[in-house]
Amino acid sequence: MVIPLSVHMLIRPLPKTEEAYWSLSSILHSIKSYSAKQIPKVMPHISTIWQPERYDHIVRDDRAFTAIWNYICQNPVKAKLANSPEHYPFLWQKS
Repeated sequence: MVIPLSVHMLIRPLPKTEEAYWSLSSILHSIKSYSAKQIPKVMPHISTIWQPERYDHIVRDDRAFTAIWNYICQNPVKAKLANSPEHYPFLWQKS
């Protein structure tokens, strides 16, 4: 989900090989690298795309997943960008 000054994602890494998964750092590097090159093409007034730090968590069970998902969904409501998560156009869900 994208809101002003923030991006929230729940990511499940895919297998890289039969024995290993893509690392969180490689996934985020790919996302940040691509978007940092593409966003200025359509929004040239934006200079800095990403802050250097990130706040990541490992989701270990369904309870944690639900709590984090609810937190993400409520961000646009708390920021007064929508009356409900369903009405916010930049909240995407793919199972």
